[in-house]
Amino acid sequence: MTAPKAISRTTASTVSAATIVSSLLTVETRGVGFTDLSAEVAKFVRDAGAREGVVTLFIRHTSASLTIQENADPTVLADLTTALNRLAPEHAGWRHDTEGPDDMPAHIKTMLTATSLQVPVLQGALALGTWQAIYLVEHRARPHRREVVLQFIGRVD
Repeated sequence: MTAPKAISRTTASTVSAATIVSSLLTVETRGVGFTDLSAEVAKFVRDAGAREGVVTLFIRHTSASLTIQENADPTVLADLTTALNRLAPEHAGWRHDTEGPDDMPAHIKTMLTATSLQVPVLQGALALGTWQAIYLVEHRARPHRREVVLQFIGRVD
């Protein structure tokens, strides 16, 4: 193992997390694909008066998920969809097909991704990287109404 060229860290800040702000975000999807939630989550953080802490997102479904991914090149999202379809294809002999051939693959794709995310809030803003966005990933072919619980814990103005 080689030593890194340089490592640095800012001075630690201390926050008393006495405030919890919650909201329910409802998203109408169009079927398989990615919906960028970044602006809505940032608005929630602003509306909450959040300064320092963490925002948690939790999707209340088993056939859709959440992820943080690149927001600059849309081919990344297309390639991710292709990869998930290769990992959990339809018509692969799944027993669970109550709601159609995309039912079980959607559950597998959710298991492979995430149902909750945490994003730090620093100085009133999401601490996402330059090319990062928060996405809801719809794994079902038909449109759905999805619910995402948003919760900020930390210091507010």
